[in-house]
Amino acid sequence: MCRPFALLAGALLVGALAAPASAADGDKSFTIEDPRITESSGLAASRLHPGVYWTHNDSDDGPYLYAVDGSTGKTVARLTLTGIGTPRDVEAISVGPGNRLYVGDIGDNLGGTWPYVWIYELPEPKVLKDATVRATQYVVTYSDGARDAESLLVHPRTGRVYIVDKKEDGGHLYEGPAKLSATGKNVFRPVAPIDLWATDAALSPDGRRLAVRGYFGGIDYDWNGGVPKRLGRLDVPLQRQGESVTFSADGSKLMYGTEGAGSEVRAEDAPGDTASDSPSGGGGSAASGADEGGGAGAGGSVKAGAVAVVLVCLALFGFGRLRRRR
Repeated sequence: MCRPFALLAGALLVGALAAPASAADGDKSFTIEDPRITESSGLAASRLHPGVYWTHNDSDDGPYLYAVDGSTGKTVARLTLTGIGTPRDVEAISVGPGNRLYVGDIGDNLGGTWPYVWIYELPEPKVLKDATVRATQYVVTYSDGARDAESLLVHPRTGRVYIVDKKEDGGHLYEGPAKLSATGKNVFRPVAPIDLWATDAALSPDGRRLAVRGYFGGIDYDWNGGVPKRLGRLDVPLQRQGESVTFSADGSKLMYGTEGAGSEVRAEDAPGDTASDSPSGGGGSAASGADEGGGAGAGGSVKAGAVAVVLVCLALFGFGRLRRRR
């Protein structure tokens, strides 16, 4: 969990810039009300319980998953995982085929020093209530050495698991084995570059589109058979510390989450038509503006007005400090 200097400006301005969602999607944005959730670091839309989102804390919480009702922001179930070790740095969650939950204990705040990380798999409960659930633990390594990562995604049809590592100048999509092994090796190998300092990623319900987000921007990819092809930029909202993203169950929205107590989950239109082949049905929406250029490392989109306000505020802040020194 890295906090770059730019986050200071975002934190100072988020209250002023995070305007209420539009009437069209206001009922899909929500605020997490549970005081136990202070570091929501992953987000996944339930397919079994539409309107419910699974999340978890980053670290120092325990083996817990929280089911949050998107209509109220209230927790409707907390799962306690057994059959695993002590979670170290849980950064991501995804839903796979058969309503299986995959949890990525894949973070490495020391910059890639852990010799292995873990993925936990468990069935999504049919009834939402506090419960203890036994999970399967998979040991994961990378073919090119240890690394930090905060993004985990599961293909909705094949069930194959992927990880995007987190590097400031851009990372890679790592592909896991066709089937994870609870007793053998699970080596993830790089298959395609990702032009972003990624904090989370998600596949659309039909498996066609890949959304990757960073702190202040995001990229829309065509999945392209597992070798993503960049299509454009995502309209990522300005948040205190942008940590998570998931498609809504019908694929029409992208839900963006952030850390902090009482954190907001913002709904934005998903790019492209992701619903025509979607297992969960529903309608897609028009694509956001195409990316005609843009460098690799930045890879994000911040509204021009927000950028201007950030610069003005930082300038005023610096000017004030100079005056006080006189």
